[in-house]
Amino acid sequence: MPKMKTNRGAAKRFKATGTGKIVRNKAYASHILTKKSTKRKRNLRQSDILDETNVKAIKRLLPYL
Repeated sequence: MPKMKTNRGAAKRFKATGTGKIVRNKAYASHILTKKSTKRKRNLRQSDILDETNVKAIKRLLPYL
């Protein structure tokens, strides 16, 4: 049986925590930052845990996570 391929784009964007949850970075933090408040930009820097509805799809892209 051949090895399964990892989706490399997903591998760069998601990682697993120690308890097995998947962590993602928040969107809307890369450009057009002048109109966003400092508080909003600061909160966008922190990573977030992936919602349960998306976990199954991401686990399919990352079989060895």
